[in-house]
Amino acid sequence: MERRDFLKSTAAAGIASAIPAPAQTAPLAARRSESPNMIYRQLGTTGERVSAIGMGGYHLGKQADAAESIRLIHSGIDRGINFLDNCWDYNGGLSEVRMGQALRNGYREKVFLMTKMDGRTVKEFNKQLEQSLGRLQTDTIDLVQFHEIIRMEDPDRIFAPSGAIEAAIAAKQAGKIRYIGFTGHKDPAVHLRMLETAQRHNFHFDTIQMPINVMDAHFRSFAKEVMPVALKQGIGILAMKTFGDGNILRSNTVQPIEALHYGLTQPVSVIITGIDNTQTLDQAFEAARTFKPMTETEISSLLARTATAASEGRFEPFKTTAQFDGTAANPKWLG
Repeated sequence: MERRDFLKSTAAAGIASAIPAPAQTAPLAARRSESPNMIYRQLGTTGERVSAIGMGGYHLGKQADAAESIRLIHSGIDRGINFLDNCWDYNGGLSEVRMGQALRNGYREKVFLMTKMDGRTVKEFNKQLEQSLGRLQTDTIDLVQFHEIIRMEDPDRIFAPSGAIEAAIAAKQAGKIRYIGFTGHKDPAVHLRMLETAQRHNFHFDTIQMPINVMDAHFRSFAKEVMPVALKQGIGILAMKTFGDGNILRSNTVQPIEALHYGLTQPVSVIITGIDNTQTLDQAFEAARTFKPMTETEISSLLARTATAASEGRFEPFKTTAQFDGTAANPKWLG
């Protein structure tokens, strides 16, 4: 679609109503078997059923042994995980390459595949999307999310003329992607601004990814500020930073299983967790096997235990430092 035609149509009817839903958006849940070893939930209002625990892509690309990464992906899928997370920039693209290799021989049809784009412009988004499609060895990615919405200006850039939203919409129309979401880890105010900007453009996000953990409740809380808005809008919530790359566990205030149980108790569709060895994979399935929604008393007790450690964000450095801000270190990725 020519840009002038795009702007003309959206001005007349709004972005959302200007986009006919392609056939590819029909849920594929019927093609995926479910395992008694895993919990499955609805993904917002998409009609998709996904595993309540998703396999994070970043850690799968950190290993020296590619075969071990592939084995872990196969094992996770075989045991019941069907939500796979990734990103165009993870480990220089290696995470997507390995996941693509693992999804051969029938595995692609068993999963709901998500990856993320850093590009804020049509040109950069399209370039990254084509690279991700190639690395993942697929014609269609189930969910593509705008990555690292961590600056107040990010929503403006994405929804500006020739912004990445135009590319994402065109890719959806072409059947290259099925759903559109966004992620971020810095501040609830930025997420809220992204949602407000989308509403002004009559656009509805399918998913939203954010930190939800036992410390988030006390400091710049996504769970308190963003989650109610997302639920009201019917957006599927993807929780991340359950362990905060290990920082939260190093506070010695919470054990891994109870941290996972806390996340699963929240009204989220998926908890995305890093799995880089058999032990962490077993831990994820043990959390699913033993899960019972926590009572209000149990939640209050757990949060009281973490309150002091969480008060200044010391164990959530993704909120308070630039340590986790890949696009800040590599602004060229934004375009």
